Amino acid sequence: MEKYLRENFSVQPKNPSESALRRWRSAVAVVKNPRRRFRMVANLAQRAEAEHKRRKLQEKIRVALYVQKAALHFINAGSRGTGDGGGKGGGGGDGVAGSDSGGSLGYMLSKETQEAGFEIEPDELASIVRSHDKKCLERYEGLEGVARAVRVSLQEGVISVDVEHRQNIYGFNRHTEKPPRSFWMFVWDAMQDLTLIILMACSLVSVGVGILTEGWPKGMYDGVGIILSILLVVFVTSISDYRQSLQFKDLDKEKKNVSIQVTRDGRRQKVLIHDIVIGDIVHLSIGDIVPADGLLISGFGLLIDESTLSGESDAVNIDDRRPFLLSGTTVQDGSAKMLVTSVGVRTEWGRLMDTLNEGGDDETPLQVKLNGVATIIGKIGLGFALVTFMVLTGRFLWGKIAHDEITKWSLNDASNLLNFFATAVIIIVVAVPEGLPLAVTLSLAFAMKKLMNDRALVRHLSACETMGSAGCICTDKTGTLTTNHMVVDKIWICGQTKAIKSENVLKPLISEQTFDLLLQSIFQNTGSEIVKGVDGKNKIMGTPTESALLEFGLLLGGDSKFYNNKYKIVKVEPFNSIRKKMSVMVALPGGTTYKYRAFCKGASELIVEMCDRVVNEEGRVVSLNEQQKSSITEVINGFASEALRTLCIAFKDIEESSKSDGIPEDKYTLIAIVGIKDPVRPGVKEAVKTCLEAGIVVRMVTGDNINTAKAIARECGILTDGIAIEGPDFRNKSPQELEKIIPKIQVMARSLPLDKHKLVTLLREDFNEVVAVTGDGTNDAPALHEADIGLAMGIAGTEVAKENADVIVMDDNFSTIVKVTRWGRAVYINIQKFVQFQLTVNVVALMLNFVSACVSGSAPLSAVQMLWVNMIMDTLGALALATEPPHDGLMKRPPIGKNAKFITRIMWRNIIGQSIYQIIVLLVLKFRGEQILKLNGPDTTVLLNTVIFNTFVFCQVFNEINSRDMEKINVFEGMLSSWVFLIVMGVTICSQVLIVQYLGAFAQTVPLSRELWLASVMIGAASLVVSVVLKCIPVPSSTYVATHHDGYEELPSGPDQA
Repeated sequence: MEKYLRENFSVQPKNPSESALRRWRSAVAVVKNPRRRFRMVANLAQRAEAEHKRRKLQEKIRVALYVQKAALHFINAGSRGTGDGGGKGGGGGDGVAGSDSGGSLGYMLSKETQEAGFEIEPDELASIVRSHDKKCLERYEGLEGVARAVRVSLQEGVISVDVEHRQNIYGFNRHTEKPPRSFWMFVWDAMQDLTLIILMACSLVSVGVGILTEGWPKGMYDGVGIILSILLVVFVTSISDYRQSLQFKDLDKEKKNVSIQVTRDGRRQKVLIHDIVIGDIVHLSIGDIVPADGLLISGFGLLIDESTLSGESDAVNIDDRRPFLLSGTTVQDGSAKMLVTSVGVRTEWGRLMDTLNEGGDDETPLQVKLNGVATIIGKIGLGFALVTFMVLTGRFLWGKIAHDEITKWSLNDASNLLNFFATAVIIIVVAVPEGLPLAVTLSLAFAMKKLMNDRALVRHLSACETMGSAGCICTDKTGTLTTNHMVVDKIWICGQTKAIKSENVLKPLISEQTFDLLLQSIFQNTGSEIVKGVDGKNKIMGTPTESALLEFGLLLGGDSKFYNNKYKIVKVEPFNSIRKKMSVMVALPGGTTYKYRAFCKGASELIVEMCDRVVNEEGRVVSLNEQQKSSITEVINGFASEALRTLCIAFKDIEESSKSDGIPEDKYTLIAIVGIKDPVRPGVKEAVKTCLEAGIVVRMVTGDNINTAKAIARECGILTDGIAIEGPDFRNKSPQELEKIIPKIQVMARSLPLDKHKLVTLLREDFNEVVAVTGDGTNDAPALHEADIGLAMGIAGTEVAKENADVIVMDDNFSTIVKVTRWGRAVYINIQKFVQFQLTVNVVALMLNFVSACVSGSAPLSAVQMLWVNMIMDTLGALALATEPPHDGLMKRPPIGKNAKFITRIMWRNIIGQSIYQIIVLLVLKFRGEQILKLNGPDTTVLLNTVIFNTFVFCQVFNEINSRDMEKINVFEGMLSSWVFLIVMGVTICSQVLIVQYLGAFAQTVPLSRELWLASVMIGAASLVVSVVLKCIPVPSSTYVATHHDGYEELPSGPDQA
C-alpha cells in the first residue's frame, strides 16, 4: 500500500508540481460524492483560466507602463530642445501617455460629487495615476490642486468624521469577493452522494412495494426509515462542513487585517488597509505594500517593485518627475508619504485581485495521501459489494429453482431483490471512507482556530502538517528570542563609558557642542517619528531600535522639532539588512564653513571602519589611530558580551553636494557607541529545551555582533557544544567545508538575508532536513519562500515577509513557534488515530456482511443500522479523534520523517487485532447467538440482529477510546480535557439507546432487556482488554524516524542535548 501511495498519491507540501497534482487526480477512483470530497481541492482548470486572465491583464498593464515610460523620455528629450520643440514634444508625449487622459476633459461633476463638496470625479481621479496622466495632474495644478479637489490638507490629513462620507463617494478599499456559501449549499453538496441517491430511490420503491404487500402504515416503515437516516446523515455532514467553512472564513478575514500608517486628524496613526479612503496621507517604508493608488507627497530614495502588476523585475524610482504609485506594488527601498487617489476596484490591483484566488489553494500532502487510502479501500469495498450482491441474488435464485418457482414472481420477490441491491449499496456506503480526506480538513481547521488563539495565524493549510516534521528551526534573535522592548543601557562617548540611569548622566561630562551633536544625530538620523497620542502624550512610531534611541534623546532633554526646523533633511538612505546602516544628510544654516552634514549609524564594526576621526575627551575632533580603534573594538566587544546590541553613531561635515551625489561612505567622525538592552523573553529557555527534547535543532541567525549573539544564545540554551560563525566566514567556505560545519552551526551572526537563504537551501537539499525559518524583513522573503515552513513576525515583520510566509507569528514569540510545532504533530497523529479507527470499522463491517450473506443469505445489519454506523465512523469519528488537543508526550519524540510510512506497523497491529476480535465475536453471535443468549420466541431473529447491531456499535465506541493512543496502555489520560471527544461519545451512546429502544419500527430493532444491554456493552468493553494485550506485542516502529544525510556526525538531540 505504501509503495502505491508514494508513487501515485504523493505531493510536496509547498509549491507542488502540476504533474503531481494531476497524477493523483487521475489515480482517484470510487468517489461517491465528488462535490464534497474535492471541495477543499484546487480546481486546476479554473486556476489555469485565472492565470491566463491574470497574464493578459499584466501584459496590458506592462504595455501601458512602457508607453508611459516612452512618453516621459519623449517629453524630457523635447524639453532639452528648443521651446517650440519642447512644447510639441510635451504635447505629443501627453497624447501618448494615457488613452484615458484625452477623455479626462470630458468628465463632468456629478450631482453627488458636487453636493459632497469635492471637485473631481472618482473615475477621473483614478485615471490620473492609473494612466500616469501628467497633463491632467498639471490641469489640477499638481499635487496641491488634487488635494484641494478632494478637500484634504497635506499636513493634517483626512478628518476621521469624514471617512464614511468619502467611502460613499469614492468607494471602499476592497476588491470583489465571492459571496460566502450558505448552509443550504452544503446540504445540496451532501445530497450529491451517488450511493445516497440510489438508496433514496430504493427506499421510495420499498415504500410503494411495502404498502402494496404489507399495507399502511407497516409497509412504509423500512423505506421511510432509510429516508430519515439519509436526511440525518446529510444534515450532520452539512453542519460539520458549514462550521469548517465558517472557521476558514474567520481565518481569511484575519489574514486581510493589514495595518497601515496614515496621518489623520493631524497625527500619525495606524488604520486597517480596508479603512483607507481617498485623501488619506499614507506613510510608506521598506517592505510595505502600497495599499492604494496615489501620488507622491515627499520621499527619499523611493524604489518600487511593480512586478506584481507588470511582471517586470526592475525596480522603478519614484520622484517628483514620476510621482505615481500603484496599489499592490511593494516598497523595495526608501521611505515616502503619498496621497491616496483611488481605492478598491478602481485600481489595477483591484481588478487583478479578482483573478488571484481563483481555483482555490493547493491540497495538503495528508489530504492527497488519504484520498489514496480511500481509493484503495473503496475498490476493495466495491468488490465485496458486488460479490455480496451476486451471492445473495444467486442464493435467492437457487432457492426458486430448487422449489420450481423460477417462473413465479411476486412483489415480495421484487422486494427481496431490491433489499439485496440496497445491502450492496449500503456496503459501498460503509466501505468507501469518503470522510478520510475530509477529516484532514476538519483537523486542520480545528488546529488553525486554536493556533489563532495562541497568536499564530496559519496562512497555508499544509504548514500545519509540515510543522510536525520540522527537524530544524532557524530563528531570528531580536524580537523572537528577546522581548523587542529596547532601552539604551550604556553609552561610550568622548572616551568614557557610562551606564544610563538618569537624565543628567551625560550633560555634565561632555562639552555642549558634543552633546548637541549627539542629540542632532539621534533626532535627525531616524526612520521613526515622535507623535502625539490621543491622550496627548508623546508616542514613538517605528522600530524598537529606533524607538530606544529616540527615548534616550527625550530622556536627555532633546526636542526633535527644534532640530528638524533648524536643519533641513536633504537626503536619506534608510536602514536595511544588507546595508546594516542608516544615513542622512542635512543642510546647515548659512554662516558656517560647511554647507551639509551627514550622519550615519549602524553595525558597530562597519561604522568604525568608515571613521578616520573621533571626538576625544575634551570634545575636540582628533585623528583615529590604530591603538584607539583597538580600544574602541574592546568597548564594542565588552558591550556585546553583556548581551547588549551595539550601534555606532558618526558624522561628517561636507562643503559641497549635488543631487546626484550619494551620502558619503568614508572619512566620518565617531561620536558615540550605544549599548542597547533587549532582554530574553520569559519562557524562551524552556521553549528551546522543549525543542531539543523533541529532536529539533534550534539555530540562531542574526545580523547582530557575534559576541551579542553568543551571549543571548547561551542564555536561551541554543549555543551548547556547537559552532558560532559570522556571515562573511560562512560565505567564504567551500562546499566541502560547509558539509562538515553546517550540522554543527548553532549561531550565525552578522548574517545577510542571502546567508539565511543559503543555509536553509543547504539544510533542505544536502541534509534532507525539514526546515522552519523565521523572518521579518523584505530581504528575508526568499528564505521564507524556500523553507519548508516560513514563519513571519506579525509585529516587526514587513508586509512582503508576511506575504511570503506560511505562518504569521502574531506576538513575535519563539514559544508560539513551539506551539505551532505541537499542533503540527497533533494533526498528524490525530489523523493516524482516525484512520486506524475507520479502517477497523471498515474491515469488520465488510467481513460481517459478506460472511453472513454467503452463509445465511442475509446481512445482519439493516440499511438504517449501517447508515448509523457509517455516521459514527465518518463524521462523528472525525469530530472525536481528529480534534484531540496536543499533549506533552508529542514533544518527547523525534520529528516525523519525510519518508515515514503513514499507516505504520503499530497501526496495522491494532487494526488487525481489533478486527479479528470483533469479527469472531459478531459471527459467533450471528450463528450461535440464540443458543448462547438463550433467545426464543417469534421475534428471535430480530432480537438477535438487534443484539449484534448493539454489540457492533459498542465495539466501535470502545475502539474509539482505544484509538486515542496507538501505543500507550492508558487511553483515558487527558480524556476529560478533550470536551469534543466526550460530547461525541455522549451523543453516540444516547442516540444508540434511542434507536434501539424507541425507533424499532424504522431501524428494524426491538427493545433489549437489561441483561442484553449489559452483554452488548461488556463485549464492546472487552476490546479495551484486547487493546492492552495487543500493545504488549512488540512491533519495530519506524513512524517517528527523521531521515538525515549520511556522512556527518549529528549534533546531540532529544533529552541528552536538553
